[in-house]
Amino acid sequence: MNLSATPTSLAIAEPLVQAAAAPLASIDMGSNSFRLEIAHMPRGQYKRLEYLKETVRLGAGLDSEGMLTEAAMQRGLDCLRRFAQHLVGFPAARVRAVATQTLREAKNRDAFLERAKEALGYPIEVISGREEARLIFAGVARLQASNKPRLVIDIGGRSTEMILGKGRRPLTAESFQVGSVSLSLRFFPDGKFTAEAFRAAQVAAGAELEEALTLFKPSMWLEALGSSGTVGAVAQILAASGVTDGRITPDALRWCIEQALAAGSMDKLKLAGLKEDRRAVVGGGLCILYTLLTQFGIEELMPAKGALRQGVIFDLVERLEAENAAALGLAAADMRDASVAALQRRFSVDLPQAQRVGAVAQNVYAQLQPRATRERQRELAWAAALHEIGMMVSHHDHHRHSAYLLAHVDAAGFSQDQLKRLGNLALGQRGGLRKLEGLLGDESLLWQLFSLRLALIKCHGRDAVDVNALQLSRQGHRVRLSLPKQWPANRPRTHFLLQEEAEAWSRSGVLELILA
Repeated sequence: MNLSATPTSLAIAEPLVQAAAAPLASIDMGSNSFRLEIAHMPRGQYKRLEYLKETVRLGAGLDSEGMLTEAAMQRGLDCLRRFAQHLVGFPAARVRAVATQTLREAKNRDAFLERAKEALGYPIEVISGREEARLIFAGVARLQASNKPRLVIDIGGRSTEMILGKGRRPLTAESFQVGSVSLSLRFFPDGKFTAEAFRAAQVAAGAELEEALTLFKPSMWLEALGSSGTVGAVAQILAASGVTDGRITPDALRWCIEQALAAGSMDKLKLAGLKEDRRAVVGGGLCILYTLLTQFGIEELMPAKGALRQGVIFDLVERLEAENAAALGLAAADMRDASVAALQRRFSVDLPQAQRVGAVAQNVYAQLQPRATRERQRELAWAAALHEIGMMVSHHDHHRHSAYLLAHVDAAGFSQDQLKRLGNLALGQRGGLRKLEGLLGDESLLWQLFSLRLALIKCHGRDAVDVNALQLSRQGHRVRLSLPKQWPANRPRTHFLLQEEAEAWSRSGVLELILA
């Protein structure tokens, strides 16, 4: 049997190969450091092209009210401008920037992100702790493959992620609000190392991590790996000092803590392999590591090859391949589609109704926004698929429940910002438009919402519909809906709802809907 590819199959495969072969970039905006990774994947092999890391200490810039200071924001903006110089010519579809715990917490994050987007030249997504954990595991699993059940730990500046998985599949992923920066600021604020401070910091870390004891107990994994900054820094100290070959053990950590206590302060701590940018956070990092190893029965923790930034690139490749496959009429495998399907099952969504609404909404949107990006089209499809999840809470004001659930749910593949956008579409699916005042200046959101609302009116009877029934034309913000002459008589309820819709948009002052 000849298993070589036919010319047709080669033509289909070529765009999928190109999706990974061209350079891609990820930016990891962590609480301690910002990192830029540029890589490509010729023939499925990960090849790093460029890597930049800057210690920004964004997490140290959160004041007592949860606001980022101007000085911290400026450090971040300056770093992003330098990163932007390495991204000249990169199309937006091949760059993904993600922000983690500090920007999950910061009350003024939107103001900073607006400036950060301008400095970088690309959108920035704030991801949830569980999504961060999933992407960390994706980076480790691809760059350090194994079929053993494994525990992966990533200690960041303000959060610690723990993931239990096997192969490329994460089974349990959690994020805890304790990190090397936050713990160091709290228990070693003046840079002094004392036995009391180390004990207090370990107790605090243990209290935060205690709820994970049953989720990640030793019987569930065969090897433990540590990803990213803190683990890498401690492993370098241990290897350079000749204590271990880089593996981290409870005895080795006790040796590190003893050296810190003997020095008395971070300024006087002299350890081979300790980099200057890690000095200010080494105390907190050691406390979290020691707590993890002793509390979870980890005899040794090995440094991992992969991290969040590589996981972002692998995820980006999957998205690009899914888009190319969809364009060729092939099955697309985007993690976000799986998350939407899981949410539909969890909240017992009326699937036929969701499919009807989605089909009509996409048809309307294509007429109004024929040049919309694939991502905007997919957002509308996801919003239609999930617009009724609030029904599980209550039929009364279900759109408000749907909006809340979408804005706060953990959904693999989605950023917090994109989920909030889907929540806004769900909120605006019915009723007055004043609740979205200020948001409808976003043209892409405006037309997504308009399409969703018209689709819901068309599908309000919850029975079979002609998805092509609504014929529209648009001039600026004036939309003309052409209706057959017999509509008012044959479909009085639908016509009544369309008249109310036209009045709602008229009151908003945003656009004009003309029923012709």
